[in-house]
Amino acid sequence: MDKLSSLAKFKASCPFLGRTKTSTLRTLCTSSSPRYPSLSKLTEKATECPVMGPALQLRSHQMVAGYASVAGNAEFNKIHQHKGVFPVPTSAADAQKCPHAAKALAAARMAEDLAKAKEKKTAKAAEAAAGPSTSKAAAGACPFHAEGASKQTKVGFDYEQFYVNELEKKHQDASYRYFNNINRMANKFPIAHTGNPKDEVEVWCANDYLGMGNNPAVLETMHRTLDTYGHGAGGTRNIAGNTGMHLALEQEIASLHRKPGALVFSSCYVANDATLATLGSKLPGCVYFSDSMNHASMIQGMRHSTAKRVIFKHNDLEDLEAKLQQYPKETPKIIAFESVYSMCGSIGPIKEICDLAEQYGALTFLDEVHAVGLYGPRGAGVAEHLDWEAHKRAGQSPDPIKGSIMDRIDIITGTLGKAYGAVGGYIAGSTDFVDMIRSYASGFIFTTSLPPANMAGARASIVYQKEYLGDRQLQQLNVRNLKAKFTALDIPVVPGPSHIVPVLVGDAALARAASDTLLSEHGVYVQAINYPTVARGEERLRFTVTPGHNVEQIARLATAVDKVFTQLDIPRASEWAARGGRAGVGIAGAQPVEPIWTDEHLGITDGTAPRQLHAGDARHVDPRAVRVVRERFEDLLGPVVETPASTKVVVPHGMTIPTPPAMHAPTPIEAAA
Repeated sequence: MDKLSSLAKFKASCPFLGRTKTSTLRTLCTSSSPRYPSLSKLTEKATECPVMGPALQLRSHQMVAGYASVAGNAEFNKIHQHKGVFPVPTSAADAQKCPHAAKALAAARMAEDLAKAKEKKTAKAAEAAAGPSTSKAAAGACPFHAEGASKQTKVGFDYEQFYVNELEKKHQDASYRYFNNINRMANKFPIAHTGNPKDEVEVWCANDYLGMGNNPAVLETMHRTLDTYGHGAGGTRNIAGNTGMHLALEQEIASLHRKPGALVFSSCYVANDATLATLGSKLPGCVYFSDSMNHASMIQGMRHSTAKRVIFKHNDLEDLEAKLQQYPKETPKIIAFESVYSMCGSIGPIKEICDLAEQYGALTFLDEVHAVGLYGPRGAGVAEHLDWEAHKRAGQSPDPIKGSIMDRIDIITGTLGKAYGAVGGYIAGSTDFVDMIRSYASGFIFTTSLPPANMAGARASIVYQKEYLGDRQLQQLNVRNLKAKFTALDIPVVPGPSHIVPVLVGDAALARAASDTLLSEHGVYVQAINYPTVARGEERLRFTVTPGHNVEQIARLATAVDKVFTQLDIPRASEWAARGGRAGVGIAGAQPVEPIWTDEHLGITDGTAPRQLHAGDARHVDPRAVRVVRERFEDLLGPVVETPASTKVVVPHGMTIPTPPAMHAPTPIEAAA
């Protein structure tokens, strides 16, 4: 923000700054140059300006001269002795830890990059001078002043201007997407650093819902797989990329959902797109019935199929049935919907949709992307959660539970990249269905297979969560805590029964400003959600709470959001109620939405609920689940050699594997069944 304020002072005197949108300048000054990492994209452009170029070159020499005393070893030692820094750093890595040496190195790198940028500019100018047009060569000294001259030489369609115009539309309606440089740290979850490794922030919007991306059992398995099988898969699934890790993962997924078969894709976007496109194009006269809030991957897959698509109102069973009634029962029909809708936090009426599907002869296609790992006694999703006791009694049997909701669903899709902390997506269903998609879906056939280490990590994560309930319980306890604090502060939480915590802002620019302010002033990273992800006027901040967030962090977040709402004058819940309500907030006569996780599920009623973390507490890692993970990989990786180090796994900072299990650890599922 300070950089933009400084730039605004010179808009009148610089042609480029004057005609460039503030939003574009923001992107340029916060993005690193791909060619010269120590420079921003704006600085790189400025090196080509006849005014700023020489000024930057001069400044770089001054910076280097100011730190010249650290150029040699003797001087390097003297500065530390003079400042009382002992022991004296002896390597480049050590030097980075010293503020004096680090600044000198940074100045040297910037000077080097500026020199390279100047050489490039000089070469361009020389090349232009050798050309037939002297006027063009003269103008070429500065790209901003040369823009008019370069346009005169273009023939045909102006592609670059087309790109600029399309981007300007995004800036005008505040739907332009900004990508923050956020680097989640395995040993400090849920802390990340920005583009500057020393600038740490709390992450409140990641889809690694359970923190499995840094679970020690998962990391150990991935390291072992990497050492055994290397990095890449080596090809597509039918050309050298069909490994034992892929087959074992698919078997694990099929067992998770108690289905006969499963197939892994590079992402669930690809899984949804490829599966729906294939089904719709192969089934004769197929008609899709699609929930109005379905994910873009599902919409795209249905479009690619060219099959007819009928959209029903979100979670509206009457509207769905009215539309189903318009088609003969003999017509192939697929009802496509989600279990957890990630932007509003609502949950689909799965049982009731199964009833309608059976009544009208339709297949059910359920997207469990934001539910797998998070719901049910084994983490199989909402379909499992709705028959909690039956699935709990069945333990880890891969056999279907006849008549259960999960058994009634024909096709389940899920992701490995959210609650399981890995990458990839999948489908699960009947053996012949899976084989047909495997044989016809181009999105599966013609793409490189995911690396074995990723497949192993995903499988380890699934196995761990099938065995250990505590992470899911603790996440939901934290969700309750945050929602209660927001409600007490009149923060407008969009009501929903799931783990998603959407906070209504109602304006694209305000949502962006709130996100920026939380990051720059409070060290809180939460992404603004604007159109087309949500409807215009329903822009929001979408918070996701993990088991790794502690009580103090949750309290600080609530306070920070409260301050930003006041600072930016964002409407509160009571204000939305006075306006008649929006996006489920402040609706007169609306009944309270009860969470899908009951007190019994959470272990509150019987005293087995996990204890919420406080600052300084280590996250619990279940030793029994770790043991099961290791046993599951013995056929491909061999047994883990029990040494004092491996017995406790390589545990990231802030996590621990207690022996014996901590008193607050929930009872393992099999023992409780």
